[in-house]
Parts: sequence; C-alpha cells; structure tokens
Amino acid sequence: MISIKPFGLALAVLATLVASAGALEAQGFKIDEVASVTTVAPARLKPGIILFSDHRDDKLADAGTGLMRFEDWARERPLQKRLLSPYPDYVEPTITISVHGIPKAYTEKLHMYVVEARFLIDKAPDAIDLKRYTQVEVLEKIDPAIKHRRITADQAAPQADPESAYQRHPNRRWCEPEGSLCIESRYPLEGKLPVGIRLANKLEEGGKKISEFMDFQTEIRTLPPEEIERAGYAKLTGLDAPVAGVLEQTIFHVNQVMQFGKLVAVLQPYPGETGKTVVTMFMTLGVETDVLERKKEFENVPVLRNLIPAQVLMGKSSFNSGSSISAGLPDYVRNRIRAIAGQLEQ
Repeated sequence: MISIKPFGLALAVLATLVASAGALEAQGFKIDEVASVTTVAPARLKPGIILFSDHRDDKLADAGTGLMRFEDWARERPLQKRLLSPYPDYVEPTITISVHGIPKAYTEKLHMYVVEARFLIDKAPDAIDLKRYTQVEVLEKIDPAIKHRRITADQAAPQADPESAYQRHPNRRWCEPEGSLCIESRYPLEGKLPVGIRLANKLEEGGKKISEFMDFQTEIRTLPPEEIERAGYAKLTGLDAPVAGVLEQTIFHVNQVMQFGKLVAVLQPYPGETGKTVVTMFMTLGVETDVLERKKEFENVPVLRNLIPAQVLMGKSSFNSGSSISAGLPDYVRNRIRAIAGQLEQ
C-alpha cells in the first residue's frame, strides 16, 4: 500500500498567512538576499529593496530541504520560538493515533521553514493602517482565488472538534480577542499539482483520498498596545527603535501536512526619521516531519519520482511552475513579500 499525504497543500498555507500581500502583479520591490536581515544596519535599507533570508543555508538547516528541526530551532533561537509559534509555550503536539485498533500517543515531529524580511516604507508608522487587514472584504479583494468565511470562536476546530483539542490555545480561546478576524478558508490547488494529486489518488490502495483543496482556519489581529512585548519584539528585529505596531496572523488549524503557520509584521520608526517606517516581517511554518521523509515510496513508483514531497515544497520538482504557490515555497514567499511591501507602500 502506498501511503501518500497531500504534500502540495503545504504550499497553499502561505496564501492566508500573506493574504495581505496584494495582487500578484505587485512586483515593484526587488529582493536582496542576506544571511540574516536582523543583523543588517538600518542605514543599508534602500527604497524599493527588500532584505530577505529564509535560512536554508544555516547550520541548523537540513542540507536536503533547507528546513530546521523544531527542537533545534527552539533550543538555538528561543526568542523566535516564543514569539513566532502559535503561542509562547508551544511544543510539538502529542496526538492520538490508532495502531491495529489500539489508541497510542504520538508526538508529531516538525520541521520549520523560517523567513525574515525587512523593507523601508516612506510613511510614518501611525500613517499605516494595519487594522484594514483584519477585514474579510479586504482579503477577498486581494486574493479572489481564496474563498473566506467568517467563523466564531465556537466554530474554531480546536474548540469544536475533540480530535483537534491539542491545537487549543492554553490561555484563551482562538478568535475571542476583541478586534480579531477569524476565517475559514478554502484554496483550490493550481497548476500541475492537482494532476499529481489525482495520480496519487489512483495509486492509493484504499484509505482517505487526497483533496484538491486546502482548508484552514486563521486568526488575524493587530496587537493592542498593552499586549505588545516591546522589548521582546525589538530584540527580535534587532532594531534599536520603539515598536509602533504589530500585525499577527496565526493559522491554528490545517487539515493536513502541517501543524501551524504564523506571520508577524513589526513596525518601527526609522532611526532619526519619524516620517519613515522600517517593517520587519517574520514567517514560520511547522511542517510535519513525516511528510518530508516520504521519499522511498515515491522513488519506487516511476510516475511519482518527480513528486517527492520535499522537492515539491522547496520548488525543485518538475511539478513546480509559475510564480505563485505552485512554484514552491522559496519563490512564492519572495513574490508574496514583494506584494506585501507594495501594498503597504500605497
């Protein structure tokens, strides 16, 4: 029996994480690759340039995938882990699986895709309205390919589904903070990926069929001033300037492939020039390790050799194409961050 998960769906998760990205065509900003954006002095920032790093060449990263083991990330970068996980004390989840009909506790090991970006906006921080990105009408106009519907706290999967209880926030309920937007989103996979999924479904001997849609739930909010851990976010960005605002988007429920996703955008005034804003953006995805390890079973089926999950995720498969999600995470993330910068600049 070939056991295949819908690994292509992982590419779609970023669609909501960066729903505030703007139209696909927003390509005015250019990418400048650096080892780590938080170590670059503000004076190096230039209009129209995005400093970018996804840490695929870090010593912590796996040479084959460019992703980091969650446990290594948490140990070596505890501040990132605290502020860029679904909640500060997040750990790899313990879930219950059935082995020959007997329930068994299982720790879902994760690998992390970690992205940093920084760019300059020619506006004062108080002239940037982050709250507009917590309106579902804005999200629908920005990316019509993704269909959203508002959900309440009672409709959030961790609260509503006992099997998803391990995804609950320990200190509050998802979707309850005042001013937050919670949405359930559906994204139909594009390009060549649906073809691969159909092929995998034909070869699957029983079991749940792979969906050609990505379903996920997201909480989007602008942090109120009293919740902003200013010293922590300033240390996270490495910029000696007051934190003026924080936009936070958390994917707290995903149907398959990963456990969570998070985007944090931190706004700080440019040192010495109050009419400019430095935006530092962080994006994290907690990808299920067993998805990345599915290699041999694909290599043993000739028609699936170009569909190895890790290769598709990282844009190294012949099934990758275009400049959107189907291109793979590295190209897609760069394009989306360009669009975010363009949206904020308007």
